[in-house]
Amino acid sequence: MASKVYNICFVSILVYLLAINNNSFLPQANAAGKGGGCGNAPAASSLIPCLGAAKNGRTKVPPACCGKIEALLKTSPKCLCAALLSPAAKNAGVNPVIAVTIPKRCNIKNRPVGKRCGRYVVP
Repeated sequence: MASKVYNICFVSILVYLLAINNNSFLPQANAAGKGGGCGNAPAASSLIPCLGAAKNGRTKVPPACCGKIEALLKTSPKCLCAALLSPAAKNAGVNPVIAVTIPKRCNIKNRPVGKRCGRYVVP
């Protein structure tokens, strides 16, 4: 039951954070500008299938998550970093060290290897 509450809170807060125009507290989103889906609420909520994989590195990444991550990486890798490192993600139990491994675990060939997401590097 608590897991569902965290998921609902995560989605709500993440949608709010990514939908507002002035997101100066998310430097990765600002760097990406307003284009590319950073301010796009559906893009934020579409990362829900990734929650389990972002919390536990042994969890298989669902195909729905991989598809969303691949689409977001094509649009703007900085937006992905903003979502994965947001306070909402942290509150939902997302481990950034594990979250940045999702593109590799999805076998995304054009993932930004070596790209920095805050203090973390995409493998």
